Amino acid sequence: MTTAAIVLAAGKGTRMRSDLPKVMHPAMGRPLIGWVLHALAPVDVDQTIVVVGHGADRVAATLPAGAVAVVQPDQRGTADAVAVGLDAVGDVDDILVVPGDMPLLTAATLIALLDAHRTSKAAATVLTATVADPTGYGRIVRDGTGAVVAIVEDRDADPETAAIDEVNTSVYAFDAAALRDALPRVGNDNDQGEWYLTDVIGILAGDGLPVAAVVADPIEAAGVNTHGQLAAAAGELRRRINDELMATGVAIIDPARTHVEADVVVAPGATLWPGTYLKGDSQVDAGAVVGPDVDSTDSHIAADATVRYAVLEGATVGPRATVGPYTYLRPGAVLEADAKAGAHVEIKKSVVGARSKVPHLSYIGDATIGEDSNIGAGTITVNYDGYDKHRTVIGDRVRIGSDTMLVAPVEIGDDAYTGAGSVITTDVTPGALAIERSPQKQIEGYAERRRRRAQEKHG
Repeated sequence: MTTAAIVLAAGKGTRMRSDLPKVMHPAMGRPLIGWVLHALAPVDVDQTIVVVGHGADRVAATLPAGAVAVVQPDQRGTADAVAVGLDAVGDVDDILVVPGDMPLLTAATLIALLDAHRTSKAAATVLTATVADPTGYGRIVRDGTGAVVAIVEDRDADPETAAIDEVNTSVYAFDAAALRDALPRVGNDNDQGEWYLTDVIGILAGDGLPVAAVVADPIEAAGVNTHGQLAAAAGELRRRINDELMATGVAIIDPARTHVEADVVVAPGATLWPGTYLKGDSQVDAGAVVGPDVDSTDSHIAADATVRYAVLEGATVGPRATVGPYTYLRPGAVLEADAKAGAHVEIKKSVVGARSKVPHLSYIGDATIGEDSNIGAGTITVNYDGYDKHRTVIGDRVRIGSDTMLVAPVEIGDDAYTGAGSVITTDVTPGALAIERSPQKQIEGYAERRRRRAQEKHG
């Protein structure tokens, strides 16, 4: 049996009140359509067609290899969208139709739907759900035998039909030939003046063809039409991700306050404290302790490292390294094994060598620090001259005194020292002490003379 999947992703999503196409709104690290395509990936389909419309280029640019975008020029309803998708489908046995705004749909449910459809040999199989409040959903109408005979949209339902709590999820499996035959017979005599795919079910049933149904978990049936629904879907995705991580051996102290996006990798044995946000391509290795209050994007936290109260962007934290509190590691920041970036430290495009420390109140930018060096409080690598960035190189076993300005380009040799409060503008040779200070002056009696002048001035 050959199957094509048609994903409906042409809608604007007016209720989102956003210029971003609805299916492009992100939830836990993926756009809505990304979650749908992820669910489709394990399903036995031979083609995946994505029908795009509003923001077509933006949606098409995000599709994975193998998914083909086709444009619905005018959004005239779901039946029209499926007709556009069918034009791009070759000769297949079945058509799986899935909305692009259902991020909670799972591969297991899609596989079960397709299996039931193939087993029953129905003309169509509808994925349904029973919900406490069916408002807004199309109602599933069954005959006395329990067979599905129609789907009635909420706005077109009479009071008796509106009371039905079994609803359409807008996910279907169709016999391809039956669908092609029924689509041209769909009309638009309804409240919206649109061509509804739901009308195909009534047409097939009217032709005497069997229509089956598979009942899904109502959580999976939830689509996203508002920012409130988007937040609710993201909350469920967060719960699923955290549950899966904990099942593998990741310790999550407070799952409700821990945000791990879909493509993040967290190894068993890691510990995540509340307020942890792991985003993009972040990775956390075994034994690492992350949090409280860490925001990591596209960063790698290696085994047995500790990161707390910190922001990481495109950074690498080596094995057993420590970061925080109140630390900002910007893109290109690398802490090698056992290194430290302490309180109120910012590091950008720099390497801090093994066992070296930047303990507090420092800015390190465009620098290379060797092994076993210590950077005193208040140190700044002065890397920008107003036109270009320049590099600072600090060797092994160096001691940089507190409140040192290192004016790049400059190199501090191995085993060298700089005196506290120095402005270093030239290279320091290995083993030397560099001091740049003005002689201290002391004016005796200054405070008393100042008081007298103030008294004379003010009487």
